[in-house]
Amino acid sequence: WLSMENIVELLSEKGHDIVVLVPEVNLLLKESKHYTRQIYSVPFGQEELENRYRSFGKNHFAERWLLNAAQMEYRNSMIVIDMYFTNCQSLLEDSATLSVLRQSKFDALFTDPALPCGVILAEYLGLPSVYLFRGFPCSLEHTISRSPNPVSYIPRCYTQFSDKMTFPQRVGNYLVNYLETYLFYCLYSKYEDLASNILKRDVHLPTLYRNGSIWLLQYDF
Repeated sequence: WLSMENIVELLSEKGHDIVVLVPEVNLLLKESKHYTRQIYSVPFGQEELENRYRSFGKNHFAERWLLNAAQMEYRNSMIVIDMYFTNCQSLLEDSATLSVLRQSKFDALFTDPALPCGVILAEYLGLPSVYLFRGFPCSLEHTISRSPNPVSYIPRCYTQFSDKMTFPQRVGNYLVNYLETYLFYCLYSKYEDLASNILKRDVHLPTLYRNGSIWLLQYDF
């Protein structure tokens, strides 16, 4: 949202009508003259939200090494991903909110696809989608968007390697790369059931991501 807010304000100044979809419990999505908020309910409170983010931030500084880094990152990511899965489930089962969104006939949907809810919603509403993206907890955004990402030259998440890798580092980089698809499945597989329920068909989540119209990656390729 910190990145998207600037874009929303500029679009608003150019005359676009913008609706921001907001859970009733949140940290930053406050009222503004630049947009209208569409609020939906979630089954957790402000204290739980803040406690989970506090734990998530603190755990980023925990000591780790190559062989346990992915496992530690997975456990840490699940602190917030579990909560936002509940958030997404609440939204996609909220028939009143979905009805308002369908009737509004939007032109496009902006979302951070690190969590798949916006991706699923764009498909449900039949809208082109713009991804504002810092990256997955694995490097599959390159595979999904079909951009080059050779494992011999580009270090993977958690390795802390530079682009000047020794041969043992390249081997380690390859092994981490080999686990990324499995990590993606562990983090996001539950969303496939949500997507299948609302879209009334079997859904392969990486295929759904490929329907994104524009990827705005927020890092130096």
